[in-house]
Amino acid sequence: MRNRSVVAEFILLGIPHTEGLQTTLFILFLSFYIFTLMGNLLILLAIVSSTRLHTPMYIFLCKLSVCDIFFPSVSSPKMLFYLAGKSRAISYAGCVSQLFFYHFLGCTECFLYTVMAYDRFVAICYPLRYTIIMSHRVCALLAVGTSFFGCIQATFLTTLTFQLPYCGPNEVDYFFCDIPVMLKLACADTSALEMVGFISVGLMPLSCFLLILTSYSRIIYSILQIRSAEGRRHAFSTCSAHLTAILLFYMPVVLIYLRPTPSPWLDATVQILNNLVTPMLNPLIYSLRNKEVKSSLRKVLHQVGFLPEQLWRKDSS
Repeated sequence: MRNRSVVAEFILLGIPHTEGLQTTLFILFLSFYIFTLMGNLLILLAIVSSTRLHTPMYIFLCKLSVCDIFFPSVSSPKMLFYLAGKSRAISYAGCVSQLFFYHFLGCTECFLYTVMAYDRFVAICYPLRYTIIMSHRVCALLAVGTSFFGCIQATFLTTLTFQLPYCGPNEVDYFFCDIPVMLKLACADTSALEMVGFISVGLMPLSCFLLILTSYSRIIYSILQIRSAEGRRHAFSTCSAHLTAILLFYMPVVLIYLRPTPSPWLDATVQILNNLVTPMLNPLIYSLRNKEVKSSLRKVLHQVGFLPEQLWRKDSS
């Protein structure tokens, strides 16, 4: 694959139409990145340190936090590096790695949201059989399966993109290596590959979304069968955080990959939201909407000295 290419490195041109804003963007994106890492690390610590959270739902949430730590780390460090005035060059291998890990982690999250929807479906529709259906073995298989199929999807997309020869221009009109911008630089006809890539990128999220929609259709039907208003409210509260996270995840995917006419500036803006803002918001969504996570999070903050003793005991009571 490498032998067919005479391009040894690519030049990342960055976010379109942001000339002169490098310092402002550096401070803004660095803040987002730091808050993303801190928020997801705290969620990880809260779940790992609390034995009552060692259930399938929180194990999947723990894996989501791991993905949300690594997902922005694929493109953000290099972007911050050149926003600080350093080199915009990225090696051929580095570009391949960026594209692979971006789609590997993105696909893994997509499958993970689907598995989390199935978990909520079983918990609400079959509560008495939940521990049997979602056993530790099944939970482990589902968690590993999300990464396995994410790896297969990412390998396919990366191979599809870099089997092409890159022998001419090497300026990537974007802030990281992604499929649409890389195909523009290929020294070959890419129309067939663009169609295959579009189907592959579009079919996988669409299939997952339909499965999520099916799960939540059954969930909503079951919730409506609950007679007490308090019971319905409690049942829905266990799903609201997940639904919010799903909307935040899928809207950028649709806007970036499934629009017929791409817009570089809009795509870059939405991609930044997808890469940095959504992973930063996920810990807030799950901690603010979930009393058990909130309680464990307060305990962790108290242990590391960020929450005073009096305030922690008041919140815990």
